[in-house]
Amino acid sequence: MADEKKASFLSQLFAPVGGFGVTFATMFRKLETEEYPEVKRPTQPRYHGRHQLNRHPDGLEKCVGCELCAWACPADAIYVEGANNDDSEGGSGRFSPGERYGSVYQINYLRCIFCGLCIEACPTRALTMTNVYELADDSRGKLIFEKHQLLAPVQEGMVAAPHPMVTGMAERDYYQGKVATASPEQRAWVEARAAEIARATGSADPQRAKPDATSTAKSTEPSAR
Repeated sequence: MADEKKASFLSQLFAPVGGFGVTFATMFRKLETEEYPEVKRPTQPRYHGRHQLNRHPDGLEKCVGCELCAWACPADAIYVEGANNDDSEGGSGRFSPGERYGSVYQINYLRCIFCGLCIEACPTRALTMTNVYELADDSRGKLIFEKHQLLAPVQEGMVAAPHPMVTGMAERDYYQGKVATASPEQRAWVEARAAEIARATGSADPQRAKPDATSTAKSTEPSAR
């Protein structure tokens, strides 16, 4: 009984000192100050940062406008409008190998909690998350990202949509990895369409008249869903 009272007395005596244990233990450690933003610590490979809408190797978009990402989002931060690919003469053209594509795609980063459920729901691996984490801005409207901000850039071997699929390939061939690059026929089609648009608009530079996903897609004001 006396030992218990002694232990209780000592524990009460050193309790205030013990509360500062973490403070005392770290007081004399060397600080790891990072000169941000000049020096940035690299993120982990699977870090959940800003989203990206990916392309197939020939430049067609992987998004088919199914809206499953919007349904899976617990914060209701994603808004998608799908539209049919129109390969007919005078139509808007083909943006994806599927029947439809995402004509409007918005992510509200004021709501997004970066949980990754949207990329888990995507059946075509069109939506992934990058390592980009610098998303601060000076207005709320600028944090609602549109499709042209999320769409992956055109890499070497690609041509920007719209354009036909590779000749002889079906939709399933794209997802089986049988398409490695844009074909000469696709490049010729894009050049011919650019020249046609240049004649119609009176532009002297066919390169500036090349169609792009953001120019032919339906435009809307940023949604605050």
